[in-house]
This record gives sequence, structure tokens and C-alpha cells, in this order.
Amino acid sequence: MLGMLGGGQLGRFFVIAAHELGYKVTVLDPDKQSPAGRIADVHLCAAYDDQAALAEMAKTCEAITTEFENVPAATLEWLAQSRIVRPSASAVAIAQHRVSEKTFFRDSGLPVGQFVVIHSESDLPADDSAIYPAILKVARFGYDGKGQARVTTQAQAKAAFASFKHETCVLEQMLPLDYEISVVLARDPSGKIATFPVAENSHLNGILDVSIAPARGSDVIKAKAQALATQIAEKLDYIGVLGVEFFVSEGKLLVNEMAPRPHNSGHYTIDACVTNQFEQQVRALTGLPLGDAQLHSQAVMVNILGDVWKDGDEPAWDKALAHPGLKLHLYGKHEARPGRKMGHFTVLGQDRDAVINQALVARAELGIG
Repeated sequence: MLGMLGGGQLGRFFVIAAHELGYKVTVLDPDKQSPAGRIADVHLCAAYDDQAALAEMAKTCEAITTEFENVPAATLEWLAQSRIVRPSASAVAIAQHRVSEKTFFRDSGLPVGQFVVIHSESDLPADDSAIYPAILKVARFGYDGKGQARVTTQAQAKAAFASFKHETCVLEQMLPLDYEISVVLARDPSGKIATFPVAENSHLNGILDVSIAPARGSDVIKAKAQALATQIAEKLDYIGVLGVEFFVSEGKLLVNEMAPRPHNSGHYTIDACVTNQFEQQVRALTGLPLGDAQLHSQAVMVNILGDVWKDGDEPAWDKALAHPGLKLHLYGKHEARPGRKMGHFTVLGQDRDAVINQALVARAELGIG
């Protein structure tokens, strides 16, 4: 029995991968309708700091992991006293707090954009600071564009800081972007690393929209991104699957953020790679050898949000599935809401331009964007 903290779509794909390798899974998630909990062998419907539920997980599970970084680090530390927990609480704690994360990147000598830590209003730079225009981001619990505000003046920054209830924030300089990329890798307990091909990402309203794999652009930049992601994993002594996002700005590669788990931009690996990111997560957790991360097809992944359920009607799945190279994945969520990730599709093929075109056509047919 393996343990999964979190019951969303990432946990669901983990459960599927674990079942295919012969494991059972206990999911801990407070949502009765959680996508992972609904297909798990055991669903502990409780909070992530519920002691009775954690005691049951520690009693019944041999090894435990997480699907998102906002599980309390104290929960991971407690479970690690008696069970294998991967990734470590220390690695997750860095990733779940933007101040710790940005400071870790900077102190590790990694290329990172200009930022200022904001503990109080007095920390906000004056209008003549070179950091503006900037993005103010809450240090914790921000994702998919939530907890962020674009600001061009100190007054705007103060208003945004107040709207975030004066929680600790990071003020990040807005950069002229050439494009954005990400690297997903797996690292096993012996330190061996398998790196997936670099993905090129575009966002819509702060949420990942399209990922192209392999990314277009400079081979030098892509090789450097894989090297930097490897450096981060080794510096953290990380065990598990790690996603690292990068900006390419005026030809320079900069680290943006990391996720101590499989990553949305790595969903293409489910259909386009010899071993997908979720199977790698199971392998790293259990100490099995990592699988081959090689890409066997050109791939474009497109997120499907709740916005495409018009007046409660199902999207035109038949039109999308008329593309023979398209693979549809719906997450089993019980309610479609605007901005909520309900599924994704990946288009596969051998000709990159043709695959991109088919993906964009299917995207339009589903009413995305």
C-alpha cells in the first residue's frame, strides 16, 4: 500500500500508475468527491493535519508521497518518522514558500530575475525603482494566477498588498519574455536522474494553456535548462518527480519556480514517452529503477478548463476525437467551474508543425480560449 497526500488529478494519475505496477493506494484528501479518492483503494476523507487519519496512513502504507506542495511540511515530517516519505519535508517546505524558493535559487547561484521580499508595506519600493513594472505574489498558496497582481507603481503595490491581507509576498520584476519552458525530471534514491524533453509553454489568464514537446528554440537553452533542473534536484537531495519552470528573456535563461511533484506541463509524457511522469513518481517512491524518459512522438498538450461547459452542456468531444492522433484525458471532477482544470488532450504525430496545427484546431473546436 502506497500513500498519496492529495486527491486531485495529479493524485489520480499516480493511482492509475501505481495500480498498473501492482500497488494499492490510500489517498488522504478532505474532498469526498476528489478525483483520486474516487479510484483509490482507500480514501481517508480528512484534513492533511488530521492525526487519526495520519496515524492510519502511517499504519497501513509502506511509502508516502504528495501531489501538491501545500501539504503542511509538519505532516510530512511526522509521517517520515515511521515511513518512507518522498520527496522530503525539507524540499517541499522550500517549494511551498516563494521567499524560501527564490532565496534558494539566488543563494545556489542560479540565474533568477530581480525580486524583493515584502513583509510589510514599508518594504514596497518607491516609484523610481527599476523593479517596476512588477508582479506581486503571495508567498504561500498562490497557483494558476491566483494570489498575484500586476503593479506599475508603489500605490498599486500597496493596494494589492492590502488585498492580500498584508501576507508576506514577493515582488518580482516583469521580464520581456521570449518564451517559457519547463523541465520535468525524476531522481531515484541512488541519485540517478531521468530527464524528460523540455516543454515550451504558453499561458492564458495565468493558467497553463498549451505545452509543446519538445520545445522549439535554442538547443543550447534547452540543454542548459535540463542542467539547471538537475542541479536543483541534486542540491535538494531530491527523490521523486520535480518540475522546474523557466523564463527565456532576451536570450537569457532564468529560473522561475519549481514544483515538488509531477507538473501540468509534463502531462504530454502520458502518451508521448516510453515512461510517463506518474510512473516515474511511483518508481522513485518505491525504489524501483527509473524508466526510459525518451519521447517517441511529437506532442502538444492542451488544458481543458471548466469554461468550455456552456450552459451545462458537454463540449464537442466527438469533434476533438475525430483527430486520430488526439488522446483525451478527463479527470472525473464532479462539477465544471470557470478556471477549473477538468482535463486535457494531447495530440501526437511525427511532424511537429502538423501536430501543433491539429492541436490548435481541436482547441478551437472545443471552444477553448
